[in-house]
Amino acid sequence: MMKTYSPKSADIQRQWFVVDAAGLTLGRLATQVAMTLRGKHKPMYTPHADTGDFVIVVNADKVVLTGRKEDQKVYYRHSGYPGGIKEITAGKLRQRFPERLVENAVRGMLPKNSLGRQLYRKLKVYAGPDHPHQSQQPAPLEVGGARA
Repeated sequence: MMKTYSPKSADIQRQWFVVDAAGLTLGRLATQVAMTLRGKHKPMYTPHADTGDFVIVVNADKVVLTGRKEDQKVYYRHSGYPGGIKEITAGKLRQRFPERLVENAVRGMLPKNSLGRQLYRKLKVYAGPDHPHQSQQPAPLEVGGARA
């Protein structure tokens, strides 16, 4: 009788990857980052376990939005109070908090449960080209989707 392999937490080898988002399309970048956080690129992938790697995204302020999304894409949030809905366009969000464009896109592609929250904590996004994770020796992550 064959048994299904389920990885133990000691078996999981976590790596660190760095992605330069300059010139990459937001959605195509986010799908690759979400898959790496989830661990779908590994043969030991398990849907209910965190088998993924850490991802550092640099130059998040230079990510590309196609079409007229800079003016037309709207992000909503709610304070919890009556009439407390807030909205901000992608262009204004990029000016105020450039990291949140990438963070929101990746978070939307992760599971909506405790596993998704745990995976999201392994994402590190920085607006500029520098990051404080040099000691982890991150390897470059190849991401397609560059805009010509």
